[in-house]
Formats: sequence, C-alpha cells, structure tokens
Amino acid sequence: MTLWMLIGLLSSFGSSSCLANDLKSVVASKPFPESYILAEIAAQILEENSVRVDRKFGLGATGIVFEAITRGEIVLYPEYSGTIAEAFLKNPALRELGKIQEKIGSLGLEMTDSLGFNNTYALAVRREFAEKNHLISLSDLARIPTARFGLTNEIMNRQDGYPGLARRYSLNPVEIHEMQHSLAYRALERGEIDVTDVYSTDATIKRLDLFVLKDDLGYFPNYQAVFLARRDWITKNAAAWKRLKQLEGKISAEEMVSLNAMVETDHRSFHDVAEFFLKGSNSAPKANWEKAHALWRRTLEHLRLVLISLGSSILVGLPLGVLAFYKRGISRIILNVSALIQTIPSLALLAFLIPLFGIGEKPAIFALFLYGLLPVVLNTYSGLDGVDPKLRESAIGLGLAEKDILRRVLLPLASPSILTGIRTSAVIGIGTATLAALIGAGGYGAPIMTGLALNDIPTLLEGAIPAACMALLAQWGLDRIAEQIIPAGLKRK
Repeated sequence: MTLWMLIGLLSSFGSSSCLANDLKSVVASKPFPESYILAEIAAQILEENSVRVDRKFGLGATGIVFEAITRGEIVLYPEYSGTIAEAFLKNPALRELGKIQEKIGSLGLEMTDSLGFNNTYALAVRREFAEKNHLISLSDLARIPTARFGLTNEIMNRQDGYPGLARRYSLNPVEIHEMQHSLAYRALERGEIDVTDVYSTDATIKRLDLFVLKDDLGYFPNYQAVFLARRDWITKNAAAWKRLKQLEGKISAEEMVSLNAMVETDHRSFHDVAEFFLKGSNSAPKANWEKAHALWRRTLEHLRLVLISLGSSILVGLPLGVLAFYKRGISRIILNVSALIQTIPSLALLAFLIPLFGIGEKPAIFALFLYGLLPVVLNTYSGLDGVDPKLRESAIGLGLAEKDILRRVLLPLASPSILTGIRTSAVIGIGTATLAALIGAGGYGAPIMTGLALNDIPTLLEGAIPAACMALLAQWGLDRIAEQIIPAGLKRK
C-alpha cells in the first residue's frame, strides 16, 4: 500500500513539475565542458529575450537527454549531428545536415544549422608515445597491440564508436578500460593508459600536448555542433529561437577550443565564459553570499531527496521485514528481491526509471527508495529473528495477542538491529543521491559532476565535503534517536 502511495505521490508531484516547466524553459547539457558552455550561452540568450530559464546541466548520457527532450522534460540543449543520426535516428550513415534536419522533424524536434565547428571523435596519445612508436595515423596504431586503451563509455557503446573503429582498423589491444572522460585524461597524463578518445575541440589536447592520430580511413562522421529544440517550444518562443539561430556559423573550432580552455585551464565559470563570448566582458564575480546561497539550495535539494526516499524505505521496509519474519515461506523471496535491487547499477536504474517518471527528482527519489529497502528489511527480519523464542512463549503464556507481542515485545527487543538498518539506509541514500545530478535532480551531486567534467578537485569538493558532513550528521542524529527508543536494558554500556 505504501509503495503505491509513493508512486501516486511522485505522479502528482510530476503534474506540479509539468506546470512549473510550462512557466520555465528547461535548458540542458551533457556532462562535459563544451556542452556546459554552449548550454549556458543558449540560456543567457533566452534570458535576454525574456524567456524564463531553468538550467538542468550535466545530464548523464545521450540516452537520458534524448528521453528528456522527447518527453518534454527539457526544451533545448546542444548536440552534434553525428550523435543525432546515430542515437536518435538510428542511421549512422546519415551524414548530410539537411537530411538530418528533415528526419528529426518526425520526432517533434528541430535543430539549427551548424554553429560553425565540427567536434568529431578522434584517438589521441601522449606525444612521446607517438614519437617512440612512430605513430601518425590510426592505421599505425594497429601494429602496436600492447597499447593500453582507456575509452569513454559512450564511444565504447556507439554503433559509430569503438566497435566499428576496431573492425575498420583491425585494432585488437590487449588492455582496454571503460572510463569517465576526465579520468581517462588523468590516467593518460600519469602514463597508466596509452590511448584515449578525444573531441577535436577539447582544450585538454593542447594543455597535455597530446598527439591526435589521423583518421586516415575516414571512419568518424562529422559531428557538427547544433542546438536541438522541441518544435512546440519554438512555436511559443519564435523570437528567442530566431536569436539563437543567429549563432549559426559564428563559432569556429579555434574559438571553441579557446572557450573550453577558459574553463578547463583558467578555471573560469561556465557563466562567465558564456557571458564573455556574448558580450566580450564579464560581470562582477560571485559574492560569498551567492556561493552560500547556492550551497543552501543544494543542501535543501539533497535533503528533500534523502528524507522522502528514506521515509518511504522505512514505511515499506519495516512491514516487509515483519512479513518475512512471520511468513517463512516467502521470507527468502522478500530478502532476495531486496538484495537483487541493491545490485542494479545506479545509473542503469535511473535511466530505466526516466521513461516512467521523466528526469529530475521523481526517478531519483524512487531509485533511492529502492536502494534503501535492503538494510531496513534485512535488519528488521534479523532483529526479530534474533529475539529469544522463550520470551515470545512467555508473552503468549501471559495471554498477549500476537499483535501486542509484536508491538510490546518483539519490536522493542529488535530495535537496535532495526535502527542500525535505518542508519545504513540513510548513509547509502546520502551517498547515492549525489548521482541524482546526472538526471537533473540537483543536490550535492551537481558540483561533483562538474568537478569530474573539469578535472577540478576544488569544485568536486564543493559537493563531496557537504555530502560527507550530512552523512555524519545523519549518523549522529539517528544515534540520539536510538538513545530514546532502545530499551534501557539493551543499550550498550
């Protein structure tokens, strides 16, 4: 019953979210610097044209963003023509921009012409590695089977990504790892891998002095940068869309590299870089109170995710634990299903829930609720099962009904174990909630994902440290609650 109440709550919450999105235009980005910059440029242009903007930057993968824009959860974001052809239209051979624009209309979407640069995939190595092995092209790389590859998850799983590339160039490395993009750069810099995939406008190529291998067989398609938007939104915001289209052909590859470098090398904010591109100058830097306000907003977002999901896990998990204790025939099913949910990768579960709940808080809360079940269910069952059977027999001998035995004897005696499960569930929720930023739910995960994208430890710590502090506070608070609930005779001396 409580589970259905939670689903109903999230559904009604979704209705209110839709109303909010009608008032604001949700602009999104994927989790790498160039996408952040282009999305912020678009957001500032829309705001200049009296459009209220809600930023959902750093969404975790192409599939997540595609689902979000087709559902109307977002209205606009920067994308690349090759990705649209491969991921949206399922036709990697479709390379002409005009034909892609024509086909994408069937999905209720529209895209600009190229913004002026082609950010295609490439493979890069350290310059000294290229010189040592006489590498110039990808064909040369095929004769170095000992090269250690560290490639991003996206290129590993695209039809026009690594699988096809390996066939075209007969690549068969002895060691290959799937890695987050900024972590791959770090591993390459430290010499832990030899080859990684890069975007051709990535400022890190210049910063690390990497050597980009020539695609001599012409495998990779064009990835012209564009803005992709919903047609129904364009109809309502024609003037803003017209202003956005004025960027077509205006951003060269060299200029995009410079903008990326301002963020990645000079550590300027996405807002400042976008403002510099549009106006040639920047407003005053953020005051301390603005940073404090951002921290407070993230704290409230994180608390909302954790409290709703934890409360739901307790309301569902406690009865399930009791049911498993009394109904031994189904106890294994309840415990095994709870354990099975815990093994599902977080991002996979979030992506699975997007078609049901959209992006934002709803799928995040439901995922956290599911992850929080196992500790509560298991510890409730274990606590009840660990009560001395003689005590239960004594209660029966005193004439107590079964519900009174549960309420007055079993649950109080099992309370230390139950509260341990709740503490574990709370800490798991606080940590896992940082991944909710990948689907636009905010919280402490937002600066963590930005820090990962920029390989910027201080930015990453803006989310990691508060999350750790919240976990410690949760532990402390639940310990104080335990002191009040656990019977005196069961408290540790």
